[in-house]
Amino acid sequence: MAAINSAVLQGLRTMVRSEFQNALANVDPLYLKVASVVPSNTKSNTYGWLGSMPSFREWIGDRVINSIKEHGYSITNRTFENTIGISRDDVEDDTVGTYKPMVQMLAQEGQEFPDDLVFEMLAAGFTTACYDGQNFFDTDHPVNPKHDGTGVDVSVANMVDETGTGYTGEPWFLLDTTRPLKPLIFQERRKLDLNTLFNPTDPAVWTANEFQFGADMRCEAGFGFWQMAFANKRDLNADNLWDAIEKMKAFTRDGGKKLKIRPSLLVVPASLEKTATKLLTRELVNEDGTTVENELKGKVELLVVPQL
Repeated sequence: MAAINSAVLQGLRTMVRSEFQNALANVDPLYLKVASVVPSNTKSNTYGWLGSMPSFREWIGDRVINSIKEHGYSITNRTFENTIGISRDDVEDDTVGTYKPMVQMLAQEGQEFPDDLVFEMLAAGFTTACYDGQNFFDTDHPVNPKHDGTGVDVSVANMVDETGTGYTGEPWFLLDTTRPLKPLIFQERRKLDLNTLFNPTDPAVWTANEFQFGADMRCEAGFGFWQMAFANKRDLNADNLWDAIEKMKAFTRDGGKKLKIRPSLLVVPASLEKTATKLLTRELVNEDGTTVENELKGKVELLVVPQL
């Protein structure tokens, strides 16, 4: 049995921190493919500039100032934690090595936790409002035919929900992730951090006979531009995928100018992985009894998200 002294506890700290950092380096989270990381230095961030996607024009006369619309869309940070206890008896018995997988799992869970926030937000886009007051995926996003907003808004859809088709699967999503601001936002107030309570005088040792370590972060997910995302509650097939691509490419800003949307990522739940893989990887397909080249091969990247 090893005596619990400063050297033993320092070795415990070193083991936990080393295993935690090594595990972080081996995790490749998915959320970075669909969300821009925006730093936060207060309780919440207000994204008043969402809704303003100004374009270049020929400079004739004075500059035309594109004033940022104040939509008041805010994302409020939340705090999350995960804590693990190590029995003091195990430290005395020099069996703390058995906790290494727990440290590694803590790091993986923390590194991947933003995936949960971001993709839960994506899935909730049918019932959660974005900057224009409409649900992120909706049929009534207002777009004004006048550049200065003085015209009568027309409704634009970034979703298709065909009822009565017999489709019972999960929704699938087509995104434009080619721009600096991606369709979703991961707001980061405090990065994932590891903390330890490894002193014999810590309250947890007195009350629970255990040393504790844990990780925490402060953050939240939200929506960016709805024009960069398209949702489908219909069969995932070639015709519907092409239709979504064409609809996204037709999106315009206020004033009628094309937004130059480039659909680049097909996001599906695990239940649609096989169907999506066939759509995007097969060399040949059958169309009306004729074998032809698959025009969708490599057209967009595929992202399979277990959280969906």
